[in-house]
Amino acid sequence: MISGLCGAVLFAAAFGGIGGLLGGQVVGLVVAAVVAVPLVYVVLWTARRRLWLEGNSVLVRTWRTRRVDIVQASRIDLLVTDVRGMRTVSLLLNARQRGKTAKIDLAVYAGTGGREQGVLALRRLANALMNNIEANGMVFSELLVAQLKSEARGDGAADRPLYRLASAAPSGRFAQRFTMDAVSRFVARLD
Repeated sequence: MISGLCGAVLFAAAFGGIGGLLGGQVVGLVVAAVVAVPLVYVVLWTARRRLWLEGNSVLVRTWRTRRVDIVQASRIDLLVTDVRGMRTVSLLLNARQRGKTAKIDLAVYAGTGGREQGVLALRRLANALMNNIEANGMVFSELLVAQLKSEARGDGAADRPLYRLASAAPSGRFAQRFTMDAVSRFVARLD
């Protein structure tokens, strides 16, 4: 968080300095403030964001805490984002109500390695997804169980289902959304 705040202040100071050279001291201060306020807000919002499972619900806390019931979610998608060579595999839960969405990062991969959600968290999430019949959560639950089995066998990152999904997403796109049908076809091909 401290490095993010320092980066925001330095970025704002650079723009303020350019504005100050062109328009004077007051203009430079105004430009610095206009640039700094949104950047500091984003850094603080990201630092405060916490996500955890409680029963069959995902709780997301930023400025306030909201609860998204996994069993009642009407739409579940798998999202793969690609930012500077790091691919993040996430579940996107949508309850079709304002403010009732949650994005759960399952794994982050860079090159041939990465970081994955813990075994206990994946198992609890798979159990909650299994009970969702409206958005066919069983498919996503089977994907997480296949990931857990692969991890238990000691497979390398390249052999794990989430890594294979991350590498299957086309490069050059910031975010790729996999629908339930695409995930279902992928899960059907798993051993």
